[in-house]
Amino acid sequence: MESSPPPSGLAAMQRMRGKFIDTNVALRLLDGGPKADRAEAILAQGSRISVHVLSEALVNCRRKSGLGRDETDRFLAALIALCPVEDLTPRTHEIGRSLSERYGFSVHDAMIVAAALVSGCDTLYSEDMHDGLLEQLRLANPFA
Repeated sequence: MESSPPPSGLAAMQRMRGKFIDTNVALRLLDGGPKADRAEAILAQGSRISVHVLSEALVNCRRKSGLGRDETDRFLAALIALCPVEDLTPRTHEIGRSLSERYGFSVHDAMIVAAALVSGCDTLYSEDMHDGLLEQLRLANPFA
């Protein structure tokens, strides 16, 4: 039995389309209430995250939310189990630096936007970036 060639062009791009979430959306899972329910629904759709999102979540869990190491580890493990994780590669980093310069994003936000673009997502859910279209990526506040 012959294997089919890997998808290319538009067909591959359409298969890769999906949702990407910013750290603040993932952290809403810790809050409870309607925003936590909305965040959970977005994650259940197979949304992607990046290594940078995991790093920011770690800092926020420990410093801002006051979670202990074990609770933080469980939260991060649950995120990793739910979401495909985009690596932070030199290419992603270069794109992020370029986005930061071009659009005025903070370096942290630019790395997340870059990861969403590199992973082929069409939507980035974020609570703290302005809604709109950037390149081929739609930025949207899922709680608005």
